[in-house]
Amino acid sequence: MLDIAGYAVATLITLVAIWRAMGGKDASRRSLWGCFLGFGIALWTKTRVVRIGLNNSAITDISILIKHYSAGIAILAIMYYIVAVYGQDTERPQAVRVARIMQKVATKTALAAFALMTLMFFTIVDRSTPSDRFVSDHAGQAGATAYMSVFYIYLGSASALCLYQWSSAFFGEKRPLLKTGLGLMAFAMILGVMYSFGRMFFMWGWLVEHPGYDSAHLVESITEAMQDALFVFFAIGVSIPTTQESVRRARSWWALVRLYPMWRQLMEAFPETPMEKPGSLRHELTRNDVAVEIRLDRWINDVGDAVEKLRHYVPDELLPAAREAAAAQRGRNHVGPLAQAYWIKAALAAKHSGAAAGPVAAFEQRPAASQDDESAWLRSVARAYKKVEYHRAQVLLASAGPMGVTA
Repeated sequence: MLDIAGYAVATLITLVAIWRAMGGKDASRRSLWGCFLGFGIALWTKTRVVRIGLNNSAITDISILIKHYSAGIAILAIMYYIVAVYGQDTERPQAVRVARIMQKVATKTALAAFALMTLMFFTIVDRSTPSDRFVSDHAGQAGATAYMSVFYIYLGSASALCLYQWSSAFFGEKRPLLKTGLGLMAFAMILGVMYSFGRMFFMWGWLVEHPGYDSAHLVESITEAMQDALFVFFAIGVSIPTTQESVRRARSWWALVRLYPMWRQLMEAFPETPMEKPGSLRHELTRNDVAVEIRLDRWINDVGDAVEKLRHYVPDELLPAAREAAAAQRGRNHVGPLAQAYWIKAALAAKHSGAAAGPVAAFEQRPAASQDDESAWLRSVARAYKKVEYHRAQVLLASAGPMGVTA
């Protein structure tokens, strides 16, 4: 059962590493990618097939050294992630001080630990026969205990520093989703501290009283499960803020889908309005040169600018006529988006018919508290706009009064 869980967790962390590799290129994202890549390699070296294959190779028990190298690099990447995130936190000066200390000592400490572990692995660790479970197979051996102690002190100390930063941020965070992520990351580091110093405690105790193989194997299995849980909690905790961002991007992307038909027709009527000539829906949705949130903001502004220009091509009477048409179709309590949709389509019909530009006509702009609020309103207008037939818009335009025609 533990072997199956090991494969599952290794696969999970590998998938997260791939996902992170496709993210941004700022320091914090690069650090997280390095962290998950290192942990992924470490976890695969623990799986039964990889572990036995490596341990029976020309360098006996080499899976242990590879696992500790990759896990150590992952921990170093976490350190750099914390420096990138908290190194400039003006609201938490203590966090800045700790981050700067970590920045100064992290790389030197990691290199020193790697060098000492390598020396011990090839000199004092008994590798006369390949091992399956390194800790229980070497229980009561001074060389293996000293070697593992170096790794556990490095791992446990780094986990404690991460626990301090994330628990401090947890208590100061007000946003529920981010607070949950920080809480899971802090809990993962609690497991990391318990795993590291707990194992070291048992290994030193076994030097005094040599355990039976079953007892040592039980301790190793329990702490192994604790470590697997650590990775799961950490991966979920780190991913929650990103998931929130992904949800926000998905909403913006969906808003572009809904706005596209109305936006494109408005931009074709006023080609000088958009920064770039409108492309196909597929092109607009798959381009990655501009963030989707920025494009949505531009489209909202484009629609607003085009509506302002349309006000020069219609009479004041079009607004009450549009409200009456919407009320007849939906009832007077639901005229808002549909009335605007009627007005926009009728105004476009006037522009296309060659109406001369004149004074600014009446139009009711709905106040918006945020981009999300404005986006939601325009999505409703765009949804209604698709259902307004062109000939009905022309009839509405005619009922509002005569329009001047250019020569």
